[in-house]
Amino acid sequence: MRDPDPITLFTSDAVRIDAGHLEGDGGLCFVLAHGFTCSWRQPALRRIANVLNRRGGVIALDFRGHGNSSGRSTVGDREVLDVEAAVAAARRRGYERVVVTGFSMGAAVAVRHGALYGGVDAVVSVSAPARWYYRETVPMRRVHWAIERRAGRLAVRLARGTRVAANGWDPVPEAPHEVAGRIAPIPLLVVHGDADLFLPLDHAHQLYDAARDPRELWIEPAFGHAEVAVTPELIQRIADWAATQR
Repeated sequence: MRDPDPITLFTSDAVRIDAGHLEGDGGLCFVLAHGFTCSWRQPALRRIANVLNRRGGVIALDFRGHGNSSGRSTVGDREVLDVEAAVAAARRRGYERVVVTGFSMGAAVAVRHGALYGGVDAVVSVSAPARWYYRETVPMRRVHWAIERRAGRLAVRLARGTRVAANGWDPVPEAPHEVAGRIAPIPLLVVHGDADLFLPLDHAHQLYDAARDPRELWIEPAFGHAEVAVTPELIQRIADWAATQR
């Protein structure tokens, strides 16, 4: 397994973003966006990056407040600026096509970035929440505790090194399903597992239904949630799909 070369990016609001680059051929680059409390340096993300690297370059980033990046996590709001910095870095390196591939929170950010900023050639959303404040599963209630409560923010900082902004959203950003229709004509791939214990399938359907063509929906049997559950075979299929988008 190849280790990405560390690079440093800066967002338009002056947040320092830690990222890694795997150089690739063919003019295609994947911007890899992780889920809440994850990091591109973790084995699961590095494995994903290496599979994507069979089809193109990869720039994997740590969102603000995660890993070695500065700032505080805004849990899907200003992280669009982090993705924009990574897309710009891919363009500077000469990649002609850029595909933003996000997992869970990173998938929500990928959808919002594609809708609000554009400038990419495809968007891949894996295990995304379609709407905010979803608390109908035990794992998502734990996520909200880690975000909304002082004790939760302290716990997630000590356990995972994730620093969450204490003041919440003001104003509340548009949810992924509210902006998904603006992604077109950029192709959108929505991937969701039927064994996801965090977010049930209606999130995938809500996101897909809100989007416009070109779009695809893959409901994956026995697939759980995001980076820790995705198989190399599914990542390879995603990479193959991305390589065909023109």
